[in-house]
Amino acid sequence: MRAFLFFSITFFILLSCAKVEGPGGSSAIIGKVRAEVYDGANNLINEYDIPKEDVYLIYGEENSFYDDDVETSYDGTFRFDYLERGNYQLFVYSKCVTCPSGKEIVLVDVEIPSKKSTIDVGTIIIRK
Repeated sequence: MRAFLFFSITFFILLSCAKVEGPGGSSAIIGKVRAEVYDGANNLINEYDIPKEDVYLIYGEENSFYDDDVETSYDGTFRFDYLERGNYQLFVYSKCVTCPSGKEIVLVDVEIPSKKSTIDVGTIIIRK
């Protein structure tokens, strides 16, 4: 009986210490944000890597409010460090001429499969 109780308590403690998405890990998510500028006839007139653009990160998939944010560097790159493995969503706001708010969300799902991973989401294109 005593052995069963010991193993039950140990198992419970191990389960309650399981890491979930969020800070405290050894992984990172990196990427770049690029802007495209269109004229009134929807012709592409300019494109560039965008500095000082906010990128937002949501821990897990059930949440709709962001948990962390960073600003892109001079060359449009961004990095979220010290993340646990798991599922994340990141998003950036893009110009939208048909949306009531004038903005739409560009959402990217990201999975960090293991510790000490660096996941490159590539280039996220937004309209300016």
